[in-house]
Amino acid sequence: MEIVYLLHSGFMIRDGQTLLVFDDYDDPEKIVDRAVNQGNFEHLYIFASHAHFDHFDTHIRAYADQVTRYIFSSDIKRTKRVKIFPADNITFMKKYSEWQDEGIKVWTYDSTDVGVSFLVETDSGKRIFHAGDFNLWYWEGDKPENQNMAKKIFDKQLKRMKGLEVDVAFFPVDPRLENSQELGVIEFIKNTEPKTLIAMHRENFPAWIPSYKFQLETEPLPIWSPVKPGEKRFLINNKFSV
Repeated sequence: MEIVYLLHSGFMIRDGQTLLVFDDYDDPEKIVDRAVNQGNFEHLYIFASHAHFDHFDTHIRAYADQVTRYIFSSDIKRTKRVKIFPADNITFMKKYSEWQDEGIKVWTYDSTDVGVSFLVETDSGKRIFHAGDFNLWYWEGDKPENQNMAKKIFDKQLKRMKGLEVDVAFFPVDPRLENSQELGVIEFIKNTEPKTLIAMHRENFPAWIPSYKFQLETEPLPIWSPVKPGEKRFLINNKFSV
């Protein structure tokens, strides 16, 4: 697989003749534009995990003639912005739902903020998890009751993911959480079985360098923390290659 960083939580994945685009709210390097214009694909699927401005933007309407399917979280259906999209080519997905066609299979999980997280299996058998805004949003300085509630909600969802096997997981490691930024990703890795991990939700911040605590509590696995839009990695035999 070829994986290209767009911005924030946005990525484009090429698996054979299938293109998957996740949470493309901005693409300053025009990665998706170039891929669509080249036309070297059979299927193009564009995902949006929820309606927040930094995950969903109407510029992806420009690809409507080439898109195999737009796959949006159901909360996007209630927005005015979605009205410019071709309604007959959108699948709105609620949490814990499934959808498939000849190219991919999609399952959704809940988020701990808004919308859903996606599990996608391509026709080659590759399994991709994109968390959207699913994370342990444990804000330092917040009221203890809010912190406890955040942990309870996160743990409840994580139980439904227990043992989840994926080739690559995209998961927030948000620097705004300060010393708590790794809490969610540590628990995610301990409860699931990702072969590789890509950190996201880090726009305008340096690359994430896993702490000693992270390394102590999790099994070693290949990690990529992109910084600049347009950065690319190839995933070969469960390793990232430039």
